[in-house]
Amino acid sequence: GEFGVRHRGGGGLVLSRVRSGQETARDQVWDDAERLLDPHGGLCWHLPADGGDAELELSSVRHQPQGLEQLLAQTKFTKKELQSLYRGFKNECPSGLVDEETFKLIYSQFFPQGDASTYAHFLFDAFDADRNGALCFQDFVVGLSTLLRGTVHQKLKWAFNLYDINKDGYITKEEMLEIMKSIYDMMGRCTHPTLKDSAPAEHVELFFQKMDRNGDGVVTFEEFLETCQKVRSSGWASASPPSLPSSLPGL
Repeated sequence: GEFGVRHRGGGGLVLSRVRSGQETARDQVWDDAERLLDPHGGLCWHLPADGGDAELELSSVRHQPQGLEQLLAQTKFTKKELQSLYRGFKNECPSGLVDEETFKLIYSQFFPQGDASTYAHFLFDAFDADRNGALCFQDFVVGLSTLLRGTVHQKLKWAFNLYDINKDGYITKEEMLEIMKSIYDMMGRCTHPTLKDSAPAEHVELFFQKMDRNGDGVVTFEEFLETCQKVRSSGWASASPPSLPSSLPGL
């Protein structure tokens, strides 16, 4: 199989294993992943069609990932899914680590009409659970497992963490405005009709009208969770970051 980068409609960061021009059944996890991580554009890593089910090649990268059994316990992926994910990860990241600048570079390729760097920074921070400035395979698959197969509570917790920029347990209007502006910057001029400059601030106000249940100017996780669960059927709570309320254009 050929290694390379390709754009794929429906988007997101996705690792696909290609055999004889056809995706295998295990690639379903990546079809889901690309819809969750980004609804507009994506990166796809092609893996070699080796046909084998070898164990994780833990000695092939400089950063030593956790063992297969530990990752099986930490995630909801199967052994074969983890093996497939790891082969793609180590091919694109031989060192075993992805720093923020590399992450931004990859993510920005699929939003040439805008500036995705700020949103990619927030997304990187959400995946970087140990806050060490680099994503290892464990960071990647644990976050992906939450997004794809976590409970509604777990998915909403991940989303809340994305929006809570300083990780103090509260979402402020200033933080939400930064997130909104980064999304509009990323989308550039591809929205139709063209949005007003005041659109991000208007959506922040709408968000707080829904979420800030006690009117104290900040949103706690309890408020976020309660509101999302109550209006989930209306489309406000997809529980799958980086999606925001479905009323937002372009999302």
